[in-house]
Amino acid sequence: MRKMLAAVSRVLAGAAQKPASRVIVASRNFANDATFEIKKCDLHRLEEGPPVTTVLTREDGLKYYRMMQTVRRMELKADQLYKQKIIRGFCHLCDGQEACCVGLEAGINPTDHLITAYRAHGFTFTRGLSVRAILAELTGRRGGCAKGKGGSMHMYAKNFYGGNGIVGAQVPLGAGIALACKYNGKDEVCLTLYGDGAANQGQIFEAYNMAALWKLPCIFICENNRYGMGTSVERAAASTDYYKRGDFIPGLRVDGMDILCVREATKFAAAYCRSGKGPILMELQTYRYHGHSMSDPGVSYRTREEIQEVRSKSDPIMLLKDRMVNSNLASVEELKEIDVEVRKEIEDAAQFATADPEPPLEELGYHIYSSEPPFEVRGANQWIKFKSVS
Repeated sequence: MRKMLAAVSRVLAGAAQKPASRVIVASRNFANDATFEIKKCDLHRLEEGPPVTTVLTREDGLKYYRMMQTVRRMELKADQLYKQKIIRGFCHLCDGQEACCVGLEAGINPTDHLITAYRAHGFTFTRGLSVRAILAELTGRRGGCAKGKGGSMHMYAKNFYGGNGIVGAQVPLGAGIALACKYNGKDEVCLTLYGDGAANQGQIFEAYNMAALWKLPCIFICENNRYGMGTSVERAAASTDYYKRGDFIPGLRVDGMDILCVREATKFAAAYCRSGKGPILMELQTYRYHGHSMSDPGVSYRTREEIQEVRSKSDPIMLLKDRMVNSNLASVEELKEIDVEVRKEIEDAAQFATADPEPPLEELGYHIYSSEPPFEVRGANQWIKFKSVS
């Protein structure tokens, strides 16, 4: 009897030590899903567009929240490591634009393809790579997703083609990936992203033309964060209706700060391409909190008040959180627990990214090809040779 009472007291004592929030979350009955109204998309050469209502399940909502928080915290950690001079070189952060990368991924299949410009960390994560592999790549370590040789602008994963440093150059490549999808007879699409700053590049219009002629399954996506480097869209473009820039290609303008808007628009665009109608153009109206890159303080061409207003009224994580809490899909305590878990994941990844060794010099020529026999690569002069291993 004494042993039984002691066992019961130990169980009760253990329960008392657990955080109150976990007990509350476990005992509360949440809704399985909820229906939300979303902003209607502006349309070009389309009779109808994505739906104006959508259903969000509790499971999806928690997943989206965790992913967006992870991207946000990862970018803030990258900011910190850069200021400590652990990350060097170019570094373009996407905090504020989390609804774009997470929403786009939610609207396509893992077998679909994606290529983007140099603000690529978020897409690298949503395409399936770990925070550890991304931060280690940023710090130039062997455990990075490109073995420490790519850095911020050159990260790759399965069906993810980077991270490209030349402004607009990824757009013809995306059209080429879409051509491969059609040529191989696969029911796949390619999401080809570029920014408002690249939208006036001539090669983009050449890619539009070829994609339309050959009816390629390509979704051209302009991430319009309102500033190309330090130049506002009004100063850079005679027409800021980027979704109409395809002219003969249908287009839609989407609220890029609302993950549900982005998800539904992406599903609509992907279905359009899969039906054999050819390419479509999406403009995601979004906003970046950081400057263009880490060398840009971001307040010489816009005011701090403007940034704060977007944070307070349109933050994508805040919008999703409010929806979920107000619709009984989650509690504040549960979301706070996710925040704590995400912070720990980021800290663990940062520890790895600073402790992992750099790649040795003899691996400089490795991985030029994915599956070729070893061969020699000439170094800075003809007497220096590096071996290349796939």
